[in-house]
Amino acid sequence: MSVNKPTDVPDRKQTNVPETEKSGLKKIVAASMVGTVVEWYEFFLYATAASLVFGKFFFPNADSELDGIIAAFLTYAVGFIARPLGGIVFGQIGDKLGRKHTLQVTIIMVGVATFLMGCLPGFNSIGYWAPALLVILRFVQGFAVGGEWGGAVLLVAEHSPNQSRGFWSSWPQAAVPVGNLLATLVLLGMSWILPSDQFLSWGWRVAFWVSAFIVIIGYYIRTHVSEAPIFLEARAQVEADKAVSYGVLEVVRKYPKGILGAMGLRFAENILYYIIVSFTIVYLKTVHAYDTSQLLLALLVAHVIHFLVIPQVGRLSDAFGRKPVYLAGAVLGAGWAFLAFPMFDTRNPLMIIIAVTIGLCFHALMYAGQPAIMAEMFPTRMRYSGVSLGYQVTSIVAGSMAPIIATALLKDFGSWLPVAIYVAAACAITAVAVITLKETRGASLHDIDDADARKHGLNTARVGN
Repeated sequence: MSVNKPTDVPDRKQTNVPETEKSGLKKIVAASMVGTVVEWYEFFLYATAASLVFGKFFFPNADSELDGIIAAFLTYAVGFIARPLGGIVFGQIGDKLGRKHTLQVTIIMVGVATFLMGCLPGFNSIGYWAPALLVILRFVQGFAVGGEWGGAVLLVAEHSPNQSRGFWSSWPQAAVPVGNLLATLVLLGMSWILPSDQFLSWGWRVAFWVSAFIVIIGYYIRTHVSEAPIFLEARAQVEADKAVSYGVLEVVRKYPKGILGAMGLRFAENILYYIIVSFTIVYLKTVHAYDTSQLLLALLVAHVIHFLVIPQVGRLSDAFGRKPVYLAGAVLGAGWAFLAFPMFDTRNPLMIIIAVTIGLCFHALMYAGQPAIMAEMFPTRMRYSGVSLGYQVTSIVAGSMAPIIATALLKDFGSWLPVAIYVAAACAITAVAVITLKETRGASLHDIDDADARKHGLNTARVGN
């Protein structure tokens, strides 16, 4: 059956991804990155503050310093629990209304929540209301971030040429260490300027308040981006034929294997990252009483290198394939902790910087290719929901629990060895997931949509031509 193409959808020939002009693509990348920097600045700011401040400020009655840190990390985990819910809600909205409008909402939500965190009184002022309000704001923050990642990476991936999608879509990933870098810079500056008691009482708040200015900039830039032509085409098809469905329920029914595959890819990457950027701080402070400023400086250097490495790994995934690069990251990541903790135990600043940097480079081998791999797993009509579910649901059992599990292992065993075994086991799970996946380097998103149409009996004349 032939159906006329909606008039607001450009001809497919004109929307062919490889014909996207580089200047326009760079604008899309910049818009996606700026917003991502904002949101992850705020999300990781909480992670660093939880390691350094929140245990004492919101949970002063804990039996030990490690117990206070574990309590702070539990509130940190609330954000991860909220992220899949945000992924579900914003994935549905993003598949229906578009990536751009969804990203504008998420950046405002996370900005307001983060600013208010900086205004919260401590436990000594309002008692248990302080951690309760912190948990509520953390939930809102996590809910918004849950919808952020899928929209940011897809905005780029759906505009990118087939043969270089790994490179271009890795740039939003590179924005994550930039956000973390900014958070570290602000906290490092405050810890240098202020005495310890002033930093704990009010200095940490400045980093949360600064987010308001960054949010305004990020929101403005995101108002000037356009949706990918392939998304406009898919949305028009859904509107024209009610039998063509989209969103969360549809992707769970039609592509459960894709969701599970994405979760397997995410598992070790997420755990490795939070062991490096969060638990490393805990280990060095509690075991070696290492100076806070020196710790933040080590992370600062590592974040810069991480940012530089990610796009180059994206290039490697285009040149050699998604699977070999990702598998290398899982294998090398499995051995990182066995190498890194003895380096931490030297208490040598240079050795610590090298250990953290190596870990983030191994992480980049997995992280850089994620947007391209996951985008190539799902058709356009349910891609936002698919990548958001696979990415965010895993955070509950991976990134949210990693610092808590590692801190508990350190407390119970008094050794880093169980933590290293935990990281290695996670990497083994991801390695198996990588091996079972199909190689998708250079895949056409239009061809993926066509295959979806044929498989599920949709109108291939309209979908594919």
